[in-house]
Amino acid sequence: MKPLLFLFGILCCNVCLYAQADSAQAMRFKMVFVGDVMGHGSQITSAQVVKDSLYDYSPCFELISPILKQADLAIGNLEVTLPGKPPYKGYPQFRSPDDLALALRYAGFNLLVTANNHSNDSGKNGVINTIETLYDYGFYHTGTFQSQEERDAFYPLIVYRNNFKLAFLNYTYGTNGIPTRFPTIVNSIEEEQIRKDLIEAKALRPDFIIVLLHWGNEYQLNENSQQRRLADSVFHWGADLIVGAHPHVVQPIKKAPGAIEGQPNPGLIAYSLGNFISGQRRKYTDGGIMFEVEIEKKDKHSKARIINNSYIPVWRYIQREGKQSTFRVVPVSAFENGQESLLGMTTSDISKMKFYAKETRKHLNRFDSSERKITLQELGLTQKAPSSEIEK
Repeated sequence: MKPLLFLFGILCCNVCLYAQADSAQAMRFKMVFVGDVMGHGSQITSAQVVKDSLYDYSPCFELISPILKQADLAIGNLEVTLPGKPPYKGYPQFRSPDDLALALRYAGFNLLVTANNHSNDSGKNGVINTIETLYDYGFYHTGTFQSQEERDAFYPLIVYRNNFKLAFLNYTYGTNGIPTRFPTIVNSIEEEQIRKDLIEAKALRPDFIIVLLHWGNEYQLNENSQQRRLADSVFHWGADLIVGAHPHVVQPIKKAPGAIEGQPNPGLIAYSLGNFISGQRRKYTDGGIMFEVEIEKKDKHSKARIINNSYIPVWRYIQREGKQSTFRVVPVSAFENGQESLLGMTTSDISKMKFYAKETRKHLNRFDSSERKITLQELGLTQKAPSSEIEK
């Protein structure tokens, strides 16, 4: 009997150890999404170092770079084209220098989506050069394609990172009436095509499926009925997370239960993240949010689920010194309690930032996310201004 008891004890210990090991294999992955990366004329002028040949956008993103780099994957909506040559210009047809993409990569972005109403602003060659520039700088990217063959090979976008397999899909409601020239492709919001793409995405067995949609009504603080209806369909077809863009203002973040093959699917949707950086001046367009989503899977065989989400209000600060202006994305919570002076903000700047933050918090706190506060220490700062400010 003793040998059997001993063997039984070993088996029990092994089961316990296996259970502990399996539990220890639970893995987490953090994504951060930002809203519209715009390129108005005032931004191009501000970044210009040598006309038509050298632009420095790095000051725009230096204050939020540490936040981006905390995430396993940082995703942005690139709402400009990168034609690769001048003339560079802003609204209504956005043509930005390639240096904008370089600054985004340096700041910590890993993935840019490119299907939006400005995708065709610099024609077929603009679509192609934008894609090639993102390739050259090492971005994951999706939404536009140089050809049908490229889309067939690389869509849905599958990202393997830190033991996670993620699927990304991206679509736009239109391209401002500018036709997409053969052989390039801009993904449109066509429901049957989205359904087919999601079937294909699910067949690839990713841990998590993210759909990024360029949709909705500009400058409206709440989603419309068409957005809600499409979101319900997209979740039903298999998405786990929807992140929206285009309204240029922040819209609600909501839980959106759906069903996948009869099983509950607690989806989450951020209808619009607002402007990340832009030259827009209309009310509520001078800021946006960074949207953090943390997912977890119990082991390498299980599907991931959302365990945390939070938002970080960011405000577009135009810092002026003489005739020179510098655009900065400012994480509000780190600079709203007396630290505004570190950035040389005027009384008017402070008032505008606080108004934006107050209104955004009041709006979002009614829904299904909460704010994550940022500290100066988290940004690697003490009581001193960013390096580029000191240099100026």
